[in-house]
Order: sequence, then C-alpha cells, then structure tokens
Amino acid sequence: MILSVQRFKGFFEKYGFTVKKQPKLNFKLEIMKRQNWTREETIIAFNVYCKIPFKSSSKNNPIVIKYANIIGRSPSALNMKIGNFGRLDPELKKQGITGLVNGSKLEEDVWNEFNGHWEELAFESERLIAQFQNKTIEETNLINLDNLPKGEDRERIVKTRVNQSFFRSAVLSSYNSKCCITGLSIPEFLVASHIKPWAKDKENRINPHNGLCLNALHDKAFDKGFITVTTDYRVLVSDYLIANTDKKADELFLKYNNQKIILPDRFFPSKDFLEYHYRNIFKR
Repeated sequence: MILSVQRFKGFFEKYGFTVKKQPKLNFKLEIMKRQNWTREETIIAFNVYCKIPFKSSSKNNPIVIKYANIIGRSPSALNMKIGNFGRLDPELKKQGITGLVNGSKLEEDVWNEFNGHWEELAFESERLIAQFQNKTIEETNLINLDNLPKGEDRERIVKTRVNQSFFRSAVLSSYNSKCCITGLSIPEFLVASHIKPWAKDKENRINPHNGLCLNALHDKAFDKGFITVTTDYRVLVSDYLIANTDKKADELFLKYNNQKIILPDRFFPSKDFLEYHYRNIFKR
C-alpha cells in the first residue's frame, strides 16, 4: 500500500498502528494492527486511569508515555484506553464528561471486577507493572528490603506500602494535586487523608472515596477532629478552635469555616464516611 506519509502517518499511529518507512523512492507504510488488548494490559490501563487527572490525560502526558512504554503500546493507544474507562465513570458523567463513546467488553469487565475492590486492584496492577518490566514489585515501588523482616511479615508490609502509594496517587490526582480546603498545590506538602481512619475500616483503606487531599496541617487537624467536612462538602471548624484565643487560628482555620471544599474530578468523598467522621471523630 503506497500512501503519503505526511498525510496518513500520524493518523495511523494515533490508533495504535505500527508505521515503517521503507528505503525506496516512495514510502511504503507497513500497517500492522496490534493484537487486542490483554486483560493484564487493561488492568494496568485502569491503574493509570486512577493515577492521573482525567482532564490531563493525553498522548503527551509523561505518565501516559511511561506506562505505554512499559506495556509496549503507543501513548495514543493507552490514552484512548483511559478515555474508554472514563465513559464508565458515573461521576464524570455527572460533570458532563463522557470519555470516549466506544469501548470494549474487557474494559467493562475490569471496571466491574476492581471498581469497589481497591486493595485487589492496587496490588494486582502494581504486580503486573513490575512483571512487564521483569522486576520485582519492591523494585518498581522503591521499597528497601534491608530492614524488613522475612516471610509473611515482609509480604504484608510490602503489600501495605504498595497499596498506600496507590491510594495517595488516586486521591491526589482526583483533586488535581490541590488541597481541597486551601488550594495549596505543592505535592510535598499534600497528604491523602483517610476520612474513616485506617485502623477503623479494613475494607476501605485503599478506597479513593475514603480520601481527601489535604495539606499536612489541615490533615493533622482533620485526623484529630478539630475540623471536619460535612455531607454537603463544607468545612466545619470545631468549637475548640473557635473559642481559641490564638490569632493564628483565625488565619489558618476559622476563615475556612462553612466554606465549600474544592471537589474532585472523580472519587467523590463518600457521604457515609463523612458522616462517620462527623459523628465519631469531630470535636463538637
């Protein structure tokens, strides 16, 4: 097939074709449609979907490029797969964001299998990412094993750290790496804060709906119950801080009282978890 490279090369590569230039006067495009996506590749694509802000997903996004290289797909193909997952997300639909219209049954199967089963998704997808690179999951997640115990204790610690890293990435990306109270956007100061504490709900430790993106100070205040977020997504400051005579309390806390938080693009905080925090942790 003799085609104009300038006219068609970008089009074919966009949809996952491989284009090769032949050493002749005319350019011959050898078009080889990639095999269908495997379950393993699709799980990794869902992992990436959870890790990056949906509006920032593009073939030029460094994270998309990184994971596309890992699974041997073009950045355009992975970006399309992320868009396909977007069509399944009801929270994006509420915002008028529909993702791509067409998708595969496999995407639906992976979505239904792992959406709501976050511990399984986090560890399985990270294990596959390591496997595609012929590395251990400890290597890809930069976990130092030198001071860790052997056997089952080591496995438990590794799984916990892998899952915590996934939780942080999913929560921060949903809030576009901004504190939902102050808007602070310095990643080093941001925390993926659990609404329902880690120790209180084993089943929802990795659930992104159990997270808020907060700066370190307000994370501490939230954890100790000096502030909460109501079920209509407003900040509520404890009477303890309201009565406090420290003038800095006004600047750091009171000015946010009854202010609506910056809502995430996806993984809205669960109202059940927010209600739990108000009833059981908040200092009224």
